[in-house]
Amino acid sequence: MSAPGRTSGGDAPMSGQRARILARTSAALGGRERVPHPGDFTGPRPPDARGSDRLRSFEEALVAAGGEVVRFASVEEARRWLADFAAAFETISVGATVPASLRPSRPAAMPRAAGLGVSIARAAVAETGSLVLDARDGRRTQLLPPTHLVWIRAFDVHATLRDALLDLWGDLPSAVGFHSGPSKSADIGQILVRGVHGPGRLIAGLIVEDDGPRAAPSTP
Repeated sequence: MSAPGRTSGGDAPMSGQRARILARTSAALGGRERVPHPGDFTGPRPPDARGSDRLRSFEEALVAAGGEVVRFASVEEARRWLADFAAAFETISVGATVPASLRPSRPAAMPRAAGLGVSIARAAVAETGSLVLDARDGRRTQLLPPTHLVWIRAFDVHATLRDALLDLWGDLPSAVGFHSGPSKSADIGQILVRGVHGPGRLIAGLIVEDDGPRAAPSTP
């Protein structure tokens, strides 16, 4: 049964009120002076973030935030390491866009029950040590397992956040996540605790080899 003054078709009766609110908002903003775009960010940055060694800047920033970085010269080297690393976990959850060459041969589980989550980043940011993760890869895999391994190719590591966002511009998902180290909080008693709101361990698998053109993410 519909409430008085409403219809089962949704919020159509509110359209007049909404129009009045929007009209008042537009009128209030109409006389406000437009502020020009501030331009590129020029604040403090790591000295090498824009230099040739952006990979080192990315590593140092992520490690400083509590993350880990493992470098690989090739996909094959990464595969061999993955086989040993994943053996310590009974079950895993793998993101939908992780290529077959970087998927461990372990029993799969729902993200909430998996000990290890494996994802692949769309980009990384040298100045902040952030991994940029695509929602199409699977947010539950990125957030629920206590250990999170994220693959990132060297050519997807950008000097600045602006550069990374511009690279995503042509293929934006519904959401992106910026992961700058393991989940941590000091809300209670000012005591730092890891793994409160997400993985307590974050490992970036940095593949330096240019293994050909990147594949566009696919919808799960």
